[in-house]
Amino acid sequence: MTTTTIPDITLNDGNTIPQLGFGVFQIEPRDTVAAVREALRVGYRHIDTAQMYGNEAEVGQAIRTSGLEREEVFVTSKLSNAFHRPDDARKAIQSTLDELKFNYVDLFLIHWPLPTRYDGDFVSTWKALEEFRADGRARSIGVSNFQVPHLERLAAETDTPPAVNQVEVHPYFGNEQVRAYGREHDIATEAWSPIAQGKVLGDPVITEIAGKLQRTPAQVVLRWHIQRGDIVFPKSVTRERIAENTHIFDFSLDDEDMGRITGLDRGENGRQGAHPDTFDWMPA
Repeated sequence: MTTTTIPDITLNDGNTIPQLGFGVFQIEPRDTVAAVREALRVGYRHIDTAQMYGNEAEVGQAIRTSGLEREEVFVTSKLSNAFHRPDDARKAIQSTLDELKFNYVDLFLIHWPLPTRYDGDFVSTWKALEEFRADGRARSIGVSNFQVPHLERLAAETDTPPAVNQVEVHPYFGNEQVRAYGREHDIATEAWSPIAQGKVLGDPVITEIAGKLQRTPAQVVLRWHIQRGDIVFPKSVTRERIAENTHIFDFSLDDEDMGRITGLDRGENGRQGAHPDTFDWMPA
């Protein structure tokens, strides 16, 4: 079958990342191998997992049995909230590599800043990630769910800017302050929950644009993310939708439609997930 060619974005460390990836959040381990293999079959070359998702081993298995070389697939994982202490983080990245059965990850992130835990010290955690980049276990390093003050603290106290900041972004929550900081400081924004867990798909503005363009609402929203320059990784376990989500590079949204979708932003009222300033959940 013909696969989709997905554009790359160059990160601030010189490495490249496919702008469209496949997310495995909330995919059960028993379903992960099949879903990831299908994603790779239709053209995805960027898989986003995390220690707290519980499916790193299955992601690794899918890639190893896909017929692709390791270097052909960009793999992201994220540090568990339980392992922020530097010694724990050092053990944790090795656990990730052991689960994946790889000797490196392309991108390793601090999953949450946890400012109310660990005496508010995510800086020492970041310095551990700098070690992982230096020794090659992580080709690039970044953060997830970091607010502007968290990013400013890293800039003031450490030597390496994050390559990416993975944050909640969708039409109902544009997260514009964080995105603007990223643009100003050459930190790529990755958008999680890109369709607000499906909540935006029935919005009249989205459905009207989708009808006009003869596209699905999800394709329209994903195209909006792409044209804004963000990295996005929708999740699905449905074969048709996994493929459908890649078909967003053969059309574009005009300025008016881009503006109408951006105008759906509800500010903090649109946030679907936890707030990074207060989120402190710890895995058992």
